[in-house]
Amino acid sequence: MPIKSREIHLKSRPVGLPSPDNFALVDVTLPDPQPGQVLVRNHFMSVDPYMRGRMYDRPSYVPPFPLGAPLEGGSVGEVVASRHPDFSPGEMVLSRLGWREYFLSDGSGLTKIDTRLVPPQAYLGVMGMPGMTAYVGLLDIGKPQPGQTVFVSAAAGAVGQVACQIAKLKGCRVIGSAGSPSKVQWLLEVAGIDAAFNYKTVPSLVDELGRLAPEGIDIYFENVGGAHLEAALEHMKPFGRIVLCGMISQYNAPSPGPRNLVHAVRKRLLLQGFIVSDHLERQAPFHADMAAWIREGKVKWEETIVEGLEKAPQAFIGLFHGENLGKMLVKLV
Repeated sequence: MPIKSREIHLKSRPVGLPSPDNFALVDVTLPDPQPGQVLVRNHFMSVDPYMRGRMYDRPSYVPPFPLGAPLEGGSVGEVVASRHPDFSPGEMVLSRLGWREYFLSDGSGLTKIDTRLVPPQAYLGVMGMPGMTAYVGLLDIGKPQPGQTVFVSAAAGAVGQVACQIAKLKGCRVIGSAGSPSKVQWLLEVAGIDAAFNYKTVPSLVDELGRLAPEGIDIYFENVGGAHLEAALEHMKPFGRIVLCGMISQYNAPSPGPRNLVHAVRKRLLLQGFIVSDHLERQAPFHADMAAWIREGKVKWEETIVEGLEKAPQAFIGLFHGENLGKMLVKLV
């Protein structure tokens, strides 16, 4: 029997900060699965800052979202009907077909998930792309050593909260920036980092980092860009590493590069950008390590959940206002 579903399409390309007018809620009808197909009902979908880059019509490491078509992104859903030999009704799967309530698939890109250790939506956060981003960026590029000082910006976000805790597991002193008192409190009391501050209320980022890291910073895990990057450059130690994960402050209104980039030469710094999809060979060790850390209670995480597909654009826009503690998710069921 055909299924009625809804999807979020990109209606127009945002200029600056996206608005609800850039998106359209569209009703669709899906036919019954044909031989070799499965019908999946999404339970949770992810909204992520990188999606803003795909809303520009320009070359990048992934193609831009087309206009008049459903957006894409991580989702977890339940197989509700199957004519595919490898999938059975009731199984939970991870896919890249978010921003819709139901979808048909030939099985390509579907990954079965084990929900005995963590709830299914954790595969969009701590056990998924954000968690692996923190893991690869910190361990493979940052290369932390016991006793080193690590600074993480957007430390209470989906990636930052994991990067902070992995750094602590590696014996580092960890400093985090966040955008509200409640986020600072979570970082100190739950994530257990050594120091945290609200970047919106400190008089000077440079002075605050100097106070909290008087001997300098060995590793900066960059999620924000702009003033955060300039402040970190001032306090990096010689031969320090800057892990360029994201720069959310630059996605809607890019500003000129850091005015003090000359420190990268004087201090012989490594600044390296990365995209986690280039490191899929690290997926198995990531899953093994993260599962062990979660079982042992060494990694904790937070989620911000918005309910209803129609609220997905609002949840996405909320990322740029810092409305999320931890992973921002949209619950569809």
